[in-house]
Amino acid sequence: MNRSFTALFFGILCLSLVQDKPAYRIYNAEGKDLKYSRMVRDLREADIIFFGELHDNPIVHWLELELTRDLYLKEGDGLVLGAEMFESDNQLLLDEYLSGIITEEKFEEEARLWDNYKTDYKPLLKFANQSHLPFIATNVPRRYANLVYREGFGGLDSLSEEGKRLIPPLPIPYDPDLPGYKSMMEMGQMGQMGGGHASENLPMAQAIKDATMAHFILRHWAPGKVFLHYNGAYHSDDYEGIVWYIRRQREDAKIMTITSVLQENTDSLEAASMGKADFVIVVPSSMTRTY
Repeated sequence: MNRSFTALFFGILCLSLVQDKPAYRIYNAEGKDLKYSRMVRDLREADIIFFGELHDNPIVHWLELELTRDLYLKEGDGLVLGAEMFESDNQLLLDEYLSGIITEEKFEEEARLWDNYKTDYKPLLKFANQSHLPFIATNVPRRYANLVYREGFGGLDSLSEEGKRLIPPLPIPYDPDLPGYKSMMEMGQMGQMGGGHASENLPMAQAIKDATMAHFILRHWAPGKVFLHYNGAYHSDDYEGIVWYIRRQREDAKIMTITSVLQENTDSLEAASMGKADFVIVVPSSMTRTY
């Protein structure tokens, strides 16, 4: 009897020590723990919002959809959506699908969709369709990013006038000393991300993506609107990438950023993620990956 009581006591004690296991936590840039509702309330003050995602994380993709719904409740048809995952030469297909000219099936047949489109980005597009919201394909056509990777920005001069309408006006501004691009350059030189002459063009290939996304965001944003953009976190972390290009043209636009990180322990924000964005979504590193 005593042994049973002792075992029961220690069992209860152990259970009482087990902590909650939240699927995510949100922190501000200084590392203060925030509720989701506070983040949404603060984001409503922004003109342009960058949701920096981890492409293979189901929690982050779920939060993207939830945030979109909650911003729509406040902004209505003043909300504009856009994404890195769709390239500028697919805008016509997007518009035809959203306006009902072509079917969902035909859109999916002809658009160059990411492998995780059906699970992660299709819900966003369906919400835009149901809510009659514009959805902007902001990214550079991948063939032009490859052209820059091979030939640098000079390769873009050879494009036709039709091709040049799919990218920002030339010449493309570029600062190789931005920490993100500089780090990419160093990795290329070490052979981690390409080699030979191509390594010096690697950050340029990233920059043409950032510049193109900024260009099409600004083309479809106007004061009084809120543009919510979905992109890989590295395109907006540390207020570089797309943010840098937008601020060159519209210093008056209020930009707010979200990033997503993995941590073994989510109880506090690690120092490396401090200041990366206005809001940091921390997901346990043990979370299931989608690919």
